[in-house]
Amino acid sequence: MRELRTLREGWDMLEADETRLLRQMTVHESVRQWLALQRAFEHQLQETEALFGPERRASLAQLQARLRRLAEWQKEHGESDTISAGASTTTE
Repeated sequence: MRELRTLREGWDMLEADETRLLRQMTVHESVRQWLALQRAFEHQLQETEALFGPERRASLAQLQARLRRLAEWQKEHGESDTISAGASTTTE
């Protein structure tokens, strides 16, 4: 039982580190990471289009809305960290 507790505590530490690292990423770094994952899994995405396509498109629409709100917030608060137009070219 002690080994299981140690494993859980280790997992909790890993999740905390992951959360901390993700929060430190800039929007630009996050988009780059997402695009790399998109490229890596493009074949599987195409194969499962019939099953999950509508759900993916809804998720992408939500992401676009969130990015739009972020851009508006940055504009209002004088933030200038923008994402280049070429970073958003991807296919689903």
